[in-house]
Amino acid sequence: MDKVKAMTLLSPPTPYDHPEAHLFRIGLAPIDEAAWFEGPYSAADGDPAVRKAATYAASPALCWGETEGSLAGQTEVLEMMERHFGTAAAPRDFTAPPLRRAASLVDDDLCLMERREDGWTLTAASLCAPSFFSAEEAVGESLAQLHGPVAGFGERLLPRVARIFDALAPDSIVERRNWSVVASGELFLPSSAPVRAREPLIAPQDAGRELHLRMERQTLRRLPQTGGLLFTIRIWRHPLEDLRAHPDRLAAFADAWERVMRDEGQTFRDYKGLGPLDGLVRGFLASPSPQAEKA
Repeated sequence: MDKVKAMTLLSPPTPYDHPEAHLFRIGLAPIDEAAWFEGPYSAADGDPAVRKAATYAASPALCWGETEGSLAGQTEVLEMMERHFGTAAAPRDFTAPPLRRAASLVDDDLCLMERREDGWTLTAASLCAPSFFSAEEAVGESLAQLHGPVAGFGERLLPRVARIFDALAPDSIVERRNWSVVASGELFLPSSAPVRAREPLIAPQDAGRELHLRMERQTLRRLPQTGGLLFTIRIWRHPLEDLRAHPDRLAAFADAWERVMRDEGQTFRDYKGLGPLDGLVRGFLASPSPQAEKA
C-alpha cells in the first residue's frame, strides 16, 4: 500500500501554463513507473471504487463497454496494476470484468487499445469521468473514428499517433496533459449538450463560480504479453474563481486564453468549444476579486 499512500498532490496541475497550451498537439513525455498514477489534491471525490460503482449502477452503458476478444488484454491490465500497487490494494468486486476491477484502484478512467483489422481499436473501457464521450459510442471504434471530431487529425496526426502506438516499448510509459473550460463541475460528462445549454444562462458576475477549468492527464503503456496498450485518463477540475488565490496560475491561464482566442488557436478553440465562453472568461479576468471589492 506504500505506493497508494504516496499518490498525493498538494495542488492541481496547470497544463495551460505551457508555450503551446493553445495548440492541439500530441505532446508526449516519458515518465517513470513511480509516476504512472497521480493522487487527488483533495478528498472531495472520495474512494474511486465507491464513486465508480455508483456511476456503473446509474449509467451502465455510458461508462462501461467491452468487445469480444478483449478479455486477455483486460486481465493483463489487472495483473499489471496489482503488481504496481501491491496485493493489499486488490479490487474488491471479483465478479466484475478485469478492466473494471483494475479501474476501481485509481481515479483514472482506463481504456484498452488493441490492434484489429481497422487498426488500433478501443476494445474495452471504464469511463466514469468522460469529457463529452461515452463507452456506448466509443468502444469498438478505431483510432481514426475516435478522433473524427478533431479537425485535421486524420491528415496530420493519425499516422504519427499510430506509429507511437506501434513503437512504444514494453518498459516505457508516456504522458500528456490538456485542458479546457466547461460550464460544469461534474466529473461524469458523457454528453456536451446539457453543458452547452447552460452556457448562455450564466450571468457575467457568476462566471468565476460557474465556469470550471477541466484538466486532463493521459498516460500510455504497453501490455507486453498481449501487445495492446493501456490508455489512462485522469480528470481534475475547479472553478475559475479558485485561480484568484494563486496569481501565478491566474496569469498563466489569462495568457493561454488570449492565445487560444487568436487565429493560431482556432483548431484547439473549435475542438474544445471555447469560443462562446470568451465574453464570460474575459469578464472574469477583468473583474476584481470579491475580496478586493470588499476592501
